[in-house]
Amino acid sequence: MISSLSSLPEPVAAPRNSTPKRVLVLRYSQSGQLDQVAEQIVAPLRADPSIRVHEEVLRPLRPYPFPWPFLTFFDAFPESAHMKPQPLAQLSLSGDEDFDLIVLPYQVWFLAPSQPVAAFLKHPVAARLLKGKPVVTVIACRNMWLLAHEKLKGMLDDVGARLIDNVVLTDPGPTLATFFTTPAWLIWGRKRGFWGMPDAGLSAEQIRGSGRFGRALRDALHAGLERGAQPLLAGLGAVRADARLLVSEKAGTRSFYLWGKLIMAAGGPGAWQRKPLLLLYVLFLLVLIITVVPVSLTLQALLRPLFRGWLTRMTAQFECPSGSATDRSHLYDD
Repeated sequence: MISSLSSLPEPVAAPRNSTPKRVLVLRYSQSGQLDQVAEQIVAPLRADPSIRVHEEVLRPLRPYPFPWPFLTFFDAFPESAHMKPQPLAQLSLSGDEDFDLIVLPYQVWFLAPSQPVAAFLKHPVAARLLKGKPVVTVIACRNMWLLAHEKLKGMLDDVGARLIDNVVLTDPGPTLATFFTTPAWLIWGRKRGFWGMPDAGLSAEQIRGSGRFGRALRDALHAGLERGAQPLLAGLGAVRADARLLVSEKAGTRSFYLWGKLIMAAGGPGAWQRKPLLLLYVLFLLVLIITVVPVSLTLQALLRPLFRGWLTRMTAQFECPSGSATDRSHLYDD
């Protein structure tokens, strides 16, 4: 929706700085998929002698398993929805370091930023490291990320960071199919598709193609563009928003919040008192997916002509700042 900026330089013309640029990459990946994406983006930066990369792996004090045991998976949703993350192990960063650019890949947990990333952004070190710094966020998720990103933007605002780009990679499978394939992957470790449904997660082509963002960031750093206010990844097809999912996201967020509040009142994470409520919520969620979701999608399809203007505005809003235009992709495609 957003066109690229003509002021962005051609990669061959980008001047190189004599002073090395410093890039901080914050990493947490439970299944390993987000690490694969981050590696594609970071590799061109790491290989450049004029750029120094520090990769900080976020380690929860109590590690999250993968695959998740069934109830452990759902036991994470109350604190995720309420943005009350479990603490991290000690960071290697003191907060006094100075970086030119921050790359922040993150997962979406229960329509909110993952707990490890939320824990970092609430950490006192984050406020010192990120204040006034340009941040590029990278999302890899099923397909619902709109409200999670709004929450993350609020957390970046709280620490004074500047969001200059957002990259979003989503599961290419049909929405209804991913309701089944994604939990099968997360809970039972089964990534391969079943019952005629596609494999869960991103495709190999999506992961490999994310390298174009790293190459564009490299050239932008050479030109000093990170100091400006314009996105560095415009024209690279960084994000395609589906505003039709916003209604479902709002309903899901409200459900997670209300049930989460009830479950947290029964005890902390792992408490046996939460288990009956969690099982009750799982049943509620299954009924919701089987009945309400198909009806909601059908109604939205029927009423779409009436809301075309609203959908266009919402799509443009959620595709900011990097946009969905692809007119510069040929410069950076592998």
